[in-house]
Amino acid sequence: MDSESWLQVSLTVDGEMAEAVAEVLARFAPGGVALETTQILPDPEGEGRPAGPLRVCAYLPVDENIEETRQRLKESLWYLGRIRPLPEPQFELLAVTSWIEAWREHYRPLAVGQRLQIVPAWLEPPNSQRLSVRIEPGMAFGTGTHPTTQMCLEAIEEFFRSKVHQQSLTAIDIGCGSGILSIAALKLGAEHVLGVDIDPEALESARQNAELNGVSAALELRQGSVTEVREGAFSLQKAPLVLANLLAPIILRLLAEGLGELLSPGGTLVLSGI
Repeated sequence: MDSESWLQVSLTVDGEMAEAVAEVLARFAPGGVALETTQILPDPEGEGRPAGPLRVCAYLPVDENIEETRQRLKESLWYLGRIRPLPEPQFELLAVTSWIEAWREHYRPLAVGQRLQIVPAWLEPPNSQRLSVRIEPGMAFGTGTHPTTQMCLEAIEEFFRSKVHQQSLTAIDIGCGSGILSIAALKLGAEHVLGVDIDPEALESARQNAELNGVSAALELRQGSVTEVREGAFSLQKAPLVLANLLAPIILRLLAEGLGELLSPGGTLVLSGI
C-alpha cells in the first residue's frame, strides 16, 4: 500500500462472534484481519496459551474514500449487531512506521566475556581484537542481549579456554534457536557442532547466521531434540560440550529424556534459561 497512514478498527468480542466480526471487517481491509487474545493462561513449558475474549483488528488505508469506508463498515457491523449485540468499534489513526528500522537503531554490538562480541548483521564489528558472532535475529530466540544467553557464551568461552591444547572438539546445542551459541562454539575452537531445534523457522534463521559467519560447513543443523540425537539420527550422539539454553521446565523434561547422556565422559553440560 502507498498510503501514509492507516485507520485501525478493533472490537473485543467472545469467541463465538469473533469469526463473524472478522468476516465483516475483511470486506473493507485489503491486508486481512488479525485476531488477538486478551488473556494468557500460564503454560509450564512456554509463554502461555490464549484464553478469554478476542480482539479483532483490521487496518484501512487512509485515502480520499476513508470516511465513506468507515461509514459502510459501521453500518455492516450495526446489521451484525442486530443478531447479537456488539460493542462499539474503536478507531485509531496510525502513522506508518518502519518497526524493523526502529528496532535496529537500538540493537548495538555487545562485548561478552573476554573474547567475544555479538554484532548485528547490518553493523561493522567495533573491536578487531574480539571474535565476532554476527547475528540477524529474525524470528528465532537468541540475539545475545538476554542475560541467560550471555552467561552461556561466557561458559562456552571458559570451556574452550580450559581445553586449549585439545583437538577435534565437538558440541551439541539443544534448542539452538538463532544459532548464536553454536556459532560462538565454532569461533572459539569447536571443529564440528550439531544444533537441533524443533522449530523449522529457528533452523532457517540459524542457517542464515551460520552463512553470515562463514561456519556453515562445520555447523550441522537438524530438526529434532534429545531423543533424535540419542537415537543416532544425526552425526553426533555424544559430545564433550552440550548446551541447552531453554525454559527451566523444558530442561527438566529433557534431563528426564536423557539430556545428560549426550555428554562424553568428563564432558561439560551448560544449562541456562528463564
